[in-house]
Order: sequence, then C-alpha cells, then structure tokens
Amino acid sequence: MKMIAPSVLSADFSKLGEEIKKVEKGGADIIHLDIMDGRYVPNITFGIPVVESIRPITELPFDAHLMIVEPEKYVEDFIKAGVNMISFHMDATIHSHRLVEKIKNLGAKAGVVLNPATPVNTLEEIIHYIDYVLIMSVNPGFGGQKFIPQTLQKVKKLKILMEETGRTDILIEIDGGIKEENIREVSAAGVNIFVAGSSVFKAENPAEAVKKLKEKVRFIEV
Repeated sequence: MKMIAPSVLSADFSKLGEEIKKVEKGGADIIHLDIMDGRYVPNITFGIPVVESIRPITELPFDAHLMIVEPEKYVEDFIKAGVNMISFHMDATIHSHRLVEKIKNLGAKAGVVLNPATPVNTLEEIIHYIDYVLIMSVNPGFGGQKFIPQTLQKVKKLKILMEETGRTDILIEIDGGIKEENIREVSAAGVNIFVAGSSVFKAENPAEAVKKLKEKVRFIEV
C-alpha cells in the first residue's frame, strides 16, 4: 500500500481550497496537516478553525501531525473538526498510551512520531497499540528542508521491530524532503505513506507533481 499525502504547509493559503482540489485531481490519497504551536517547534502554523473550514472541500482523509505540547488537550477537537489520523510526539505528552487510546476511542487512527535523533527502540512499549509511525526525515518545524539520508536505516530498523513484535500491519509514514529523485529508494525501504510539501505545492502543476510521485512508487511493494 503506497499513498501520497501532500502537506498543505507548502500550499498557498490565500487559495487553500483550490490547492487541495489540485492535488486531489492528481490522485492524492491523504491531506497532511502540519500543526505547530511555536513551543514544541519554533514555528506556528494553523489550528482547528482552518481544519473545519477545509473539511467540506474534500472527502480525502485528513492526517494531522501535532507538533504541539500537551496534544491530549486538543485531539478531541481536531477529530470533531474532521481529522481522521493523528500523530504526536511522545516527548510532548506524559501519558502516551492513554493518548493513543483516547485517539482510537474517538474514531481516528493513532500514530507516533520519531524525530531524526529519536531512536526506534523508543517505540518498544507503544508499538502494540498504534496504527502508524511517522518518521521525520528532516527536523520538524519548517518545510523545504533536505532529506536526511540516515533516515532509511531508521525505516529498516522499524521494519525489524515490527517483525519482532508481530505488528507488520503498522503503516510507516515519512515526512521531509520527499521528491521524485528519492521517493523510489525511500519506498523500497518499506515506507507506505509519503508526505510531500514543497515538491508538490511549489511545482508549476501540483496535480502533475502528485501523479509523478505516484507513478514512481506504483510497482514497489515490500
């Protein structure tokens, strides 16, 4: 299962609805929402009102990456606003397991995020309960950064942990520096969901950019 998830962080917010329609036309599978609070990361993006405003525009799933402290305070409102998938950073909350259960009980998929310097073994106790893992291939907080090559080794380590724990059903998502030139190699490592921001929304034709990314991974299954 290979899915392209354009990140609206790189979209033109003055015409966000049109931007979403463009990537939907190109075959996007998921809309990725980067939620930043200026505390967990040194940037501020958008919140629940924006999510509510764009929810009627598309039926594609919304995947919210919460780069915020105390995410447990906000997950219910994000889900009510129309989010289908929520991932959070375990060092941003005290009770990770409780938060995973809360997200799932509210009807959304629950994921946890690994920063570039966060080791895979951090997941050993939570992997039995989550639906997906988001691996950051750049340091979180800003779009347009370069892919960190060592991330591929982290994906492989995660695949081993999934095998050892019998959780091969977990989806692996990756975010940061994904483009035509590297998506095949990343896909071959075992990634399922590819977040692409600048390479899609900064392209001359975002719909075509999505199509090209999908074509690159069409026949790669691991």
